[in-house]
Amino acid sequence: MADTLADWNKFRATMNEEILGSGHLGMKRFFALDHQCYEKGALDSKTKELLGLVASCVLRCDDCITYHIVRCAEEGWKREEVIDALNVALIVGGSITIPHVRRAFARMGELDGLKADK
Repeated sequence: MADTLADWNKFRATMNEEILGSGHLGMKRFFALDHQCYEKGALDSKTKELLGLVASCVLRCDDCITYHIVRCAEEGWKREEVIDALNVALIVGGSITIPHVRRAFARMGELDGLKADK
């Protein structure tokens, strides 16, 4: 896990630029498909981001957890709602997801929109 959200954002942007700049059609198509998946459809984008977060926790992908935590904040989810979704991930994924739920809480602490009310 990158030390800070700023580090993660910088690394992600740099590497995405390199990957998409490689000219590989399959990779460009996959990135486009990934982006389109979260656009409004039968479900709104807000709901899809929360689903992405739960799936990322169950699959134990810390980069994906960070991405979806950021997107959940941008989409307007409240901290309590994200925590409730993380509970679903914990139940589905089992105790092996506990470290990833910890990381999700750490990232939430970095985001103004998902900080605990003081």
